[in-house]
Amino acid sequence: MSAAPHIELNHTAVYARDRRRSADFLAGILGLEVGAPFGPFLPVDLGNGVTLDYYELRDEPVQSQHYAFLVPEERFDAVIARLEEAGVTYYADPQHTEPGRVNSLFGGRGAYFDDLDGHNMEVMTRPYVRP
Repeated sequence: MSAAPHIELNHTAVYARDRRRSADFLAGILGLEVGAPFGPFLPVDLGNGVTLDYYELRDEPVQSQHYAFLVPEERFDAVIARLEEAGVTYYADPQHTEPGRVNSLFGGRGAYFDDLDGHNMEVMTRPYVRP
């Protein structure tokens, strides 16, 4: 039996009420840049071959999703500082019950915060250990 082909996520659409405002918000928090519009999408390149393509929903509500970002340890404090500067509360847990705290899951650090459309964003310095 041959090995399974290597498959990677290339992009995903992130629904937003205002694609520019939402893309600028996340890019600013993560220390990234917003790319040029591509059709109805406004991309935020994560630097690992994956883009978040912001897409505006004008006539329907935005359903909250969860997005997790692996951040280098040396950049984590800057992300937290940018959240604080923006007045965004971050939490140690996904249920948002521990405000202003970070977690230490899997030997790293992590935090959760809501973006402008209610998406539950996560930043972490270590990936989850899976069984």
